[in-house]
Amino acid sequence: MSSLNILRKKTIEDVLAGSEVGSRHKLSRTLKWFDVAILGVSMAVGAGIFSVGAKVIVSESGPSAILSFVIAAVVCLLAVMCYAEFSTLVPVAGSSYLFSYVALGEVFAWVIGWNVILEFFMSAAVIIKYWSVYLHSALRSIGVTIPGSIPMGPLDVDWTIFVGITIFVVMLVFGTKFSTRAAGFFVVLKVGVILFIVIMGFRYFSFANLSPFIPESQPAIDALPGNQSLFSLVLGRQSEHFGIMGIFSGAAIVFFAFIGFDASASVAEETINPRKNMPLGLFAGIGIVSLLYILVTIVTVGMVNRSDFQAYQDAHPDRTISIITAFEIKGENFVEAVASFGAFLGLTTVVLVAMMGLARLILAMARDGLLPKSFAVISKRKTPVRIQVIAGILIAAVAAFTNVEELDEMINIGTLSAFILVSFSVPILRKRAKNVDTRDLFKVPLSPFLPILSGLICIWLTTNLSIRTWLMFAVWVAAGLAIYFTYGMKHSELGKTNETRIAARGA
Repeated sequence: MSSLNILRKKTIEDVLAGSEVGSRHKLSRTLKWFDVAILGVSMAVGAGIFSVGAKVIVSESGPSAILSFVIAAVVCLLAVMCYAEFSTLVPVAGSSYLFSYVALGEVFAWVIGWNVILEFFMSAAVIIKYWSVYLHSALRSIGVTIPGSIPMGPLDVDWTIFVGITIFVVMLVFGTKFSTRAAGFFVVLKVGVILFIVIMGFRYFSFANLSPFIPESQPAIDALPGNQSLFSLVLGRQSEHFGIMGIFSGAAIVFFAFIGFDASASVAEETINPRKNMPLGLFAGIGIVSLLYILVTIVTVGMVNRSDFQAYQDAHPDRTISIITAFEIKGENFVEAVASFGAFLGLTTVVLVAMMGLARLILAMARDGLLPKSFAVISKRKTPVRIQVIAGILIAAVAAFTNVEELDEMINIGTLSAFILVSFSVPILRKRAKNVDTRDLFKVPLSPFLPILSGLICIWLTTNLSIRTWLMFAVWVAAGLAIYFTYGMKHSELGKTNETRIAARGA
């Protein structure tokens, strides 16, 4: 095995030709820029919009959490620009996996594809559990109570998880256009709920609650060594909360609230005129998400003083601090029911889009032979039904029978690893696209400076994740490499093509 085998690259021409391999593997172009934007908002705006701002206010940044969100939005915009350039130049299913295949080589593409499978799979499995919780909460708010679980041997299994996943699989099997329109309907409803909460919250806004805007810094004591961040471990120092460093540590936390735009890039092959609609959709999506998060955070900061949030958390350690807590402190109990409904809608679209992105990624890897070719079969409705059904069964089983919510940081590290490679790949791809007409393509400005800056910032963000997460991630990557070297490398379509070309030259 030579290093050349695992570093072999696809040409842009090979990628574009591969997406035209026939009706059994080809997806239909039915989406417009608005649909792409909806997918971004669907994945990024879930129940976390109600809680992540309050969490950072109490534990990291104080009122300056507003700046944490602004910084995170700018960082995410850098990554989105990189995705926009790639998805217009190579408008094929696969997103960051495919981009790495063209720019860096097959083994990097496999690793990043394997990591994004982790991101999408874990997103769907973790969120479907919370989806079930908010479903019951929303029903209770209107006076409807249903049994939450059924006994299966020694286990009590939440049956609504299986019902929810079944509904999502059926929606996705009906077609991307149908799924996107359904996601759009839910997005309109949940954005309406968010705006209602913002309007209600501004009635209690007080500038006095913004003082001090940047609280004095203080050391944090990590309860367990495994929960300590890699950054603090390397520096041999305790983590710090509040102050200037608190703003940046808060940005590292809230950055993960913007995750989801790689899912938007995964539908480039199904987008009409992707050179125009992909950049428009990606930037519209990040704009809407950033505005909503910043608005909710401003309201949360202005409604209740940080000390009141802290007192509430000390009195109720088993509850999650959120903007709903602020309304509870103010005696606005009606808003809790509305927020539960909004959170349920938000999680519905997150699971739907995560499952959609997962299927498109596995489809791309199966086309290339790195996963079994049988996964690349497309139905008459031009959807990867086989992948969608198998993935749905596995997601439901993992969510129902494991404590998967304890592994939510794995979603973050899988996403950031993709952002890093995509960012660093932009300057490389520019050189490989010399023979491609790029006159009407979106290009990241100030390249290579901005793409490299994006990659470096994402690396820094990974250092804010816990040691435990890094160890689990190392095991996941090792397992992926084992699969690649025992199966993927041997069955690679690109490897077979290269061997044929070499044999032809020899003859």
